[in-house]
Amino acid sequence: MKLYPLKFTPVYSYRIWGGEKLKTELNKNYDQNSIGESWEVSGVPGNETKVSEGPLSGKTLKDLIETYKDELVGQSVYDNFGSTFPLLIKFIDAKSPLSIQVHPNDDLARQRHNSYGKNEMWYVMQAEKKAELIVGFNKRVTQEIYQEHLQNNTLPEILNTEKVKEGSAYYIPAGRVHAIGEGVLIAEIQQTSDITYRIYDYDRIDKTTGKKRDLHTNLALDAIDYNHYASYETGYETCTNKVNKLIFSPYFKTNSLHLKDSFSRDLSSIKSFVIYICVEGETSLQCFNTTYELSKGETILIPATIEHIDFTTKGVKLLEVHIT
Repeated sequence: MKLYPLKFTPVYSYRIWGGEKLKTELNKNYDQNSIGESWEVSGVPGNETKVSEGPLSGKTLKDLIETYKDELVGQSVYDNFGSTFPLLIKFIDAKSPLSIQVHPNDDLARQRHNSYGKNEMWYVMQAEKKAELIVGFNKRVTQEIYQEHLQNNTLPEILNTEKVKEGSAYYIPAGRVHAIGEGVLIAEIQQTSDITYRIYDYDRIDKTTGKKRDLHTNLALDAIDYNHYASYETGYETCTNKVNKLIFSPYFKTNSLHLKDSFSRDLSSIKSFVIYICVEGETSLQCFNTTYELSKGETILIPATIEHIDFTTKGVKLLEVHIT
């Protein structure tokens, strides 16, 4: 069966800090309360998304890779990752602040958890007035200074806060302390990993358990990058009907596309799958004489064998994500 552009049924996750914006802003369909995350494209065991349309409906990413191998993900990706899909795509709605946390790098995650590490990026889709993110430290600290503030319940004093707005973008490498603040809706692109070290949680009680959530104080100590950096936000161009470089890392590459009318995208130089995340507006994608609709809050995966896509739109903003 010939591969085609693939949409997936999201996996929704309860979070203590979740709100309603996945419904009200992104038109997600679920019945639970406090849904904080919509996993759009996921190969994480136990939370695998399934194809939602076409002849391959019901297939997971692992099913697809085992059948199509490099035709789906690209030769170098298949050689490096086998049947593991290397990225996890999410939308995150923070009604209240997330815990302050850090993720281990590949070496530490492999040693401790037999997992990949977690390098990620955030793209702010919507932010309420005065919305903030925590990214890194506001000065150079040592492990001892960090522990002192942690013990004195004053950790926020040494953390860097950033005012954000729609379109703000941040790369969060493994080791960088971070947290999404109240009133922020983001698209998150990350390595396939669910390893998080929670280091500060405002003494909140989880209503589902009646207890405070676990902290990972000791695990985090060797994972944290204690350096201070001059700048944390990523600046980028927003030229219309052009592929604008956004964040390129060793783990994924992300471009920003602001399209106003018809646009043809040659993908032949990209040797992996491509994922499009619609962060504003809507568009039609033409491929193999078939049209696929994509609206705000939707995601579509283009298999590696597809080398050309035509877009038709009256106005859309897309994130384009690939590996190589």
